[in-house]
Amino acid sequence: MGKLLTIWTFFRRHKYWVVTIAFIVIIGVLDENSLMRRAMHKYEIAELKSEIERYTEQFEEDSRRLEELDNNPEAIEKIAREKYLMKRPDEDVYIYAE
Repeated sequence: MGKLLTIWTFFRRHKYWVVTIAFIVIIGVLDENSLMRRAMHKYEIAELKSEIERYTEQFEEDSRRLEELDNNPEAIEKIAREKYLMKRPDEDVYIYAE
């Protein structure tokens, strides 16, 4: 009974501090929408936005190259020669490794 009375006296004397600390623990760590989770979600959103930006730039570049390939037959030959090492029947291809 003495320990219970000591605990009750402590709570009565420091009730505002106990409630404030309990509130901080619940909001900061234990809650479903805690501050830690909010920070993790904010970091994840930033990563996803940068990924979206990267894919948008890649899409624009690929669209530009596709448009060029549709309109310019010399571009098709250039890509075939550079990327796939194709050649005309009467020419030789030399590859220099750096």
